[in-house]
Amino acid sequence: MIKKYLCFAILISNFIQAQESIQTDRPDQTETPAIVPKNMLQIETGFNYQKENNDVSSSNLPTILIKYGVNDILEIRLITGFDNQKNKNTIQSGFPSTLIGIKTKLAEEKGLLPKTSFIAHIGLPNVASTHFKTNTIAPQFRFTMQHTLTKKVSIGYNLGAEWDGMLPNPTYLYTISSGFAISEKMGSYIELFGFAPENQKAYHSVDGGFTYLISNNFMLDLSSGVGITKNAPKYYLSLGFSFRI
Repeated sequence: MIKKYLCFAILISNFIQAQESIQTDRPDQTETPAIVPKNMLQIETGFNYQKENNDVSSSNLPTILIKYGVNDILEIRLITGFDNQKNKNTIQSGFPSTLIGIKTKLAEEKGLLPKTSFIAHIGLPNVASTHFKTNTIAPQFRFTMQHTLTKKVSIGYNLGAEWDGMLPNPTYLYTISSGFAISEKMGSYIELFGFAPENQKAYHSVDGGFTYLISNNFMLDLSSGVGITKNAPKYYLSLGFSFRI
């Protein structure tokens, strides 16, 4: 009898977990500290277009982030896609370096302590199209943090650094995003983010967007942003969807 009750409790627990709404790392630059539920596969994909300046632009179709929940505190991750880079009359297309990594939970939200996770990736130099290959592995990491202010408002922020696999100098990064629940299905955000290459001038941008929950396991998103310093990309546009099974 005890075993039957235990099995029933486990089934109910799994059902409740599966009913929690999907949480994604797109469309903003701020990665969520949430971990994909255990034994679930989550795919986040979409299209990005970015105008660097009058001569340089890039598009990504698709962008792909694949995540799998190993347990309650760990997910494994893979990032890939297909890129097009245009510089005046020159166009290069292909697969950028594939990134593999993890996200691990560090702390739950408690008072002033934010919900916190740590993300680490390594870019594989040879798993890429010829003109996108790098000289060495390209590591990157960030701490992801989130505060819940009210039932409808939250603030998330990231701090980290990344290497491009070509130069030994890191690029430091920050993001801060305010999320708003417009309704049970629709959300929005505004965000400030920036990058600071070592020995170079930092650049900053602002963006915003919307998400729409089709179901607990399927979400659409739309976003755009503009540079607020002269050396930042002029603007970007993005749309996509995410689902888990």
